[in-house]
Amino acid sequence: MKICPSILSADPTKLGEEIRSIEKTGADSIHWDVMDGNFTEAITFGHHIIANHRKLTELRFDVHLMVINVERHIENFALAGADMIIIHPESTIHLHSSLSIIKSLGKKTGLALNPTTSINVIDYCFDVLDMVLVMGVNPGSSGQEFIQSQLRKISELKNLLPASMEICVDGGITDQNIRQCKECGANSFVSGSYIFKNANYSNAIQKLKES
Repeated sequence: MKICPSILSADPTKLGEEIRSIEKTGADSIHWDVMDGNFTEAITFGHHIIANHRKLTELRFDVHLMVINVERHIENFALAGADMIIIHPESTIHLHSSLSIIKSLGKKTGLALNPTTSINVIDYCFDVLDMVLVMGVNPGSSGQEFIQSQLRKISELKNLLPASMEICVDGGITDQNIRQCKECGANSFVSGSYIFKNANYSNAIQKLKES
């Protein structure tokens, strides 16, 4: 099981310190939520911020692009140090092409499915896909409650995808629901508020792993 803290919930005034703290916790990657104010209302991190923090840790950087016309931005985030780039089918007209661009830059690919996005969209992307990310909340802000209908989606993906493919759940993950998601087939989890609102990040991550 992989636990991937979402840096969006960290203290924005000391991101470097937060990253160094997370590196000591047993976390498996750092999740960057990139929003452009169009795909979602919020505006968050640009590629320069990610590039400036890349040198602080060897942890995998998962960059989740919630932006319109995503194909225009992929190369910048690849050069900034992303190890995996996750995109939404709604963010590009040519989904297979955009995933192929990520692959061509030597990065792992992820496809994020909003709560109402059908899993059918991945039928013709298997050849360029490393991970499917199930949004447990509607994209745009942290601290939302997990949408229970996504458990069925996770189960459907487990039956559809090859065993080697990562199934990640992003949004509303706590020690109270992570076991349900795991039993449905998820093997990777993004958690923001639950971790960063805890006084001890290591304890929070360990509790998630043991749940």
